[in-house]
Amino acid sequence: MIKKFLISSCLLLSLVVFSQEGTSSPYSFYGIGESRFNGNVESRSMGGISMIPDSTRINFQNPAGYGNLKWTNFTLAASSSNTKQKSGTSSATAKRTTLDYLALAVPLGKFGAGFGLIPYSSVGYKIENIYQDGSQNSKRFNGWGGMNRVFLGTGYRVLPNLSIGATAYYNFGKIQTNSVEFIPYVPIGSRELNVSDLTGLNLNFGLMYQYKLKDKITLFSSLTYTPKSTLVSNNDRTISTVTINSDFDYTDVDSYDTVTTKTDLQLPQKWTFGLGIGDVKKWAFGTDIAFQEIGKLYNTYNTLNNVTYSKYQRYGFGGFYTPTTNPFFSYAKRITYRGGFVYEKTGLIVNSTAINDVGMTLGVGLPITGSLSNLNVGFEFGKKGTTSNNLVQENYFILNIGFSLNDKWFVKNKYR
Repeated sequence: MIKKFLISSCLLLSLVVFSQEGTSSPYSFYGIGESRFNGNVESRSMGGISMIPDSTRINFQNPAGYGNLKWTNFTLAASSSNTKQKSGTSSATAKRTTLDYLALAVPLGKFGAGFGLIPYSSVGYKIENIYQDGSQNSKRFNGWGGMNRVFLGTGYRVLPNLSIGATAYYNFGKIQTNSVEFIPYVPIGSRELNVSDLTGLNLNFGLMYQYKLKDKITLFSSLTYTPKSTLVSNNDRTISTVTINSDFDYTDVDSYDTVTTKTDLQLPQKWTFGLGIGDVKKWAFGTDIAFQEIGKLYNTYNTLNNVTYSKYQRYGFGGFYTPTTNPFFSYAKRITYRGGFVYEKTGLIVNSTAINDVGMTLGVGLPITGSLSNLNVGFEFGKKGTTSNNLVQENYFILNIGFSLNDKWFVKNKYR
């Protein structure tokens, strides 16, 4: 079944991932955009926890999970978000639908390996201040793009209860920002277009360890470390004069020579610790804590005096419950139920105010009859930012849908 979906899905995601806007947040202006969650729908529905071993699913967050695979797994997912943004004086709504990831992993005895494509960050915003009465300058700011990553990971089961692994990422992407400004009663305005092409490599190392406390009850633990790495940003800046119509749509009149610069950005090092308990076939819950140093991700076009950065922190708590895995029981009893809580300090500080994100997660895993494959549906709702100090608060709802398709590959038939 996996082979039938693989080629067409790879082509589809490869085309869409370059052009989609994965966010509508004005906070995506800063750095290289709004960070995307680096995990599957199942983990996302449990507050982002990643320490529970799984023989049928790819663990994007901890490459040691490849060592626990027993089935070939092909997975892809999409999400749809609905966000209400409000400031002290106005409000607006925004919707986005994106493809989130595509990956394939294969068990190789004590080894396992996987590769795929997943977004790292997204830029997508549009802000307008248009004054038809000429009382102030009219302005429009918008941006789009982001950074994606192709990854190749492998894991090794050192002992029945200990696995290690590593993932290599090739990061690539393009970010474009556009700003237009008009002085009252002047028919010609100005436009600044910035285009940044991003490339770079980085690594992630992981460890997973399980300790059986008693019959069917196990303690799960995990550790990941991402060393700091360099991103190369090739930047083009173009200044133009423009005219506008009544809808504030602009047309270029004249452009100055494009200025090209090169900037070395820095992805910071990151540590993630996880601890959980449960019966891996029926129930489990746990917590993940992530700490990330301050990087250098601001570029020539978004270095501002009112913006600073601090260390990133993320706290996730969640778990799952499956009444039974027996295929002879009713379908309802074979559904997996998931839930979690997330608190995230993004590290972004605007107008001396920290931008934090707090949310709840829910989800279900719907088994596909006659196989180990399943359809996973997740829900997220929460709040990011604040209306204090002339900032924007975002109240969001996100629907996540993912397919996890499992099969046996490289098995020689005994009978024909």
